[in-house]
Amino acid sequence: MPAKLPLLSSGVMDSPIACWRDRVVSRARFLGDIACIARQLPAARFIVNLCEDRYRFLAAFAAVGVNGQTNLLPSSRATLHLQQLAEDYPDSRSVTDQDIEEWVAAGVADNAPPSAPALPVDHLMAVAFTSGSTGRAKPNLKYWGELVSGAQQARQRFGFKAGSTVIATVPPQHMYGLETSIMAPLLSGVCVHASRPFFPEDVRAALADALPSRVLITTPVHLRACVEAQLTWPELAFVISATAPLSLHLAERAEQIFNAPVLEIYGCTEAGSIASRRTLEGEHWLLYDGFQLAGHCLSGAHLPEPTPLSDVIEVCSENRFRLLGRHEDLINLAGKRSSLAYLNHQINQIDGVAEGVFVLPDETTMAMQRLAAVVVAPKLSERQLLAALAERLDPVFLPRPLIRVAELPRNETGKITRDALLALINNPSSSARSRHD
Repeated sequence: MPAKLPLLSSGVMDSPIACWRDRVVSRARFLGDIACIARQLPAARFIVNLCEDRYRFLAAFAAVGVNGQTNLLPSSRATLHLQQLAEDYPDSRSVTDQDIEEWVAAGVADNAPPSAPALPVDHLMAVAFTSGSTGRAKPNLKYWGELVSGAQQARQRFGFKAGSTVIATVPPQHMYGLETSIMAPLLSGVCVHASRPFFPEDVRAALADALPSRVLITTPVHLRACVEAQLTWPELAFVISATAPLSLHLAERAEQIFNAPVLEIYGCTEAGSIASRRTLEGEHWLLYDGFQLAGHCLSGAHLPEPTPLSDVIEVCSENRFRLLGRHEDLINLAGKRSSLAYLNHQINQIDGVAEGVFVLPDETTMAMQRLAAVVVAPKLSERQLLAALAERLDPVFLPRPLIRVAELPRNETGKITRDALLALINNPSSSARSRHD
């Protein structure tokens, strides 16, 4: 690998890199913007990139790298999380959408023709953090050479290319969002829509506003909402979903409604994206080129060292595997074994349950534990839910308590964190306010 790799893939400077505020931003304009931002960034080793506008995030992300600094990409904007980040990284400053807006407006454009800078492959471009779904978020170092290699693998797998426009419902601070909506525009020549649509109509409007061919980057939560919204959708090239496996039923409905293939990415913050599948073609995941699996340990490609995966993997061939669940999902109660994935599947199969999830509240006294569950089921009582579960599960796995809520607590990427579930379980007055009568 060369000592440096370019910030932008080769291409004409007037080609678009972003759809922003009802206009197209060229690669030349983008390079001018990052030059303005780089000159005004705070003098700190780490820059906490809090931009929500995707173009401003993209420009700030690139400018931080050009300046020789490192992006910190928090998995949450919660006050406590940001306070912990400031304590862990004292030589850090934050930048927001407003900062980038002001710096670009105040910047003096360079009259020289723009040229794409190159960054050292060993430059620490970003520190990405796990979602914290099972505890405190953990930092993962992302070097420029590794990010470039990951982008090249995604381009090879999905055919990202100039002329495509990416519309993403996931935040760019998340590893999945970073790879598909930030690294792809930089290194695969695609154009990215600057918005982060949330509601189905927002997604439809962003798609309609985007240049074809359109690629929707989303999650199972957003995909389900879009499928149920009964809207007329613009033409799509394909849909990519990640953060949790899709059900076959949801994938079938999505392909019918969008009239486009629905693909999935499997990955983790530690390694980035490593595999994909088309849900309707089967449950096996196909590894990206260069990766190898030995048990639950991943190696090869751009990884500097073998990386253990948090999931239980069944290796089916040299480049294919099945996903069986997470290691921490495996439970043993009173000598009986099961998994949270299996229990969650059973509760979600009950007629009248919109969503439900089990949680093991106390990890310190396994033999004496009782499971808890949080469920969205507007028309079912607690007694009805327990009776339905009793037909499916051994009595030791019946949840106590079973909390009924209007909606499950999710973070920005649609994941349900353990801390949020425990807050519901441990705060009866709060959960009671959320219960359906």
